[in-house]
Amino acid sequence: MSSPSAQAGRPAEPKIERSLVLHLRGDWGAANLHRVCGWIAQELADRCGPHTRIATWNSRGFSDAVRAVGRGEVQVALTTPTAFTVAALEGGGVYADEFYPDLRALGVVPQRDRLVVGVHKDLGVTTFAELRERKPVLRLATSVHDGVNHVGLAAHHLLTRSGVDVTGWGGELLEDERPFESLDHVKEGRANAIAHEAVMLPHWQEIGKYLNFLEVEKDVLDSLYDDFSWPAAMVEDGYFPDRASFRTLDFSDFLVLTRADLPDDVAYAIAWVLGETRHILEGQYRHLSPERSPVTYPLDPVTMGQAPIPLHAGAARYYNALPVS
Repeated sequence: MSSPSAQAGRPAEPKIERSLVLHLRGDWGAANLHRVCGWIAQELADRCGPHTRIATWNSRGFSDAVRAVGRGEVQVALTTPTAFTVAALEGGGVYADEFYPDLRALGVVPQRDRLVVGVHKDLGVTTFAELRERKPVLRLATSVHDGVNHVGLAAHHLLTRSGVDVTGWGGELLEDERPFESLDHVKEGRANAIAHEAVMLPHWQEIGKYLNFLEVEKDVLDSLYDDFSWPAAMVEDGYFPDRASFRTLDFSDFLVLTRADLPDDVAYAIAWVLGETRHILEGQYRHLSPERSPVTYPLDPVTMGQAPIPLHAGAARYYNALPVS
């Protein structure tokens, strides 16, 4: 298959004569952020000096990855969701003690995702208002709330601002690092509620028929946006079994992150790899339908250049050179 860059009028393919040593940070090792890092490393190394070495460090892909870039521990990291990085520029939220105004984006890898709250239908609860009124004993599965894991962080703020007090109502939080453990808690009956993301995973279709998904109230979503720049989004009609559309917290996209001091030619080359060799990444997900894929393909270079934080100047040079459709 030929690269999209073979088409006339595309931005110029980079060629860096010197050999580079670069450090990237992905995820725990076997998920999508590591896969993106491997793609970047392969295609970038092909266009750099012969002794180029690129390492990918394990990471959690959340605020730890942002801090690693901000502190100069690595040159490039991936983090999700993209909107959560805005606070790191401004010193908000978990970055109040240490923030990084020199953070820059190299691009966005699209992943259409949502953080949702579901409660078992046996509880007879369909709204947050009913949940507050009845105060059922919940065994709620979610991620750890440790200031690093973005799922645990978002779930904590969303539930607290919605007036939900799991432990105060006599319940229990079942906290894990990754979504698979949380989904298994529900599937195997250890949990009767869940607050989590990765909604494209097939596990949600297995457990979704037993859950009522709660729409997040407007004042809660507005406060999360006002305080942290976390946007709201819709879950489409029928995305979960027998559930109409509803509004909740957006949890979308992988941000490819660096600092302003990354050399311009390297930043341009990485952005070019993202936009012009995108077929390589897409090919790893095409066995899944786009709406059920951890990477929402087809990738669009113009959209990939629309980040919630400023683009690196070198990356902006690539996106600005894209032909106007």
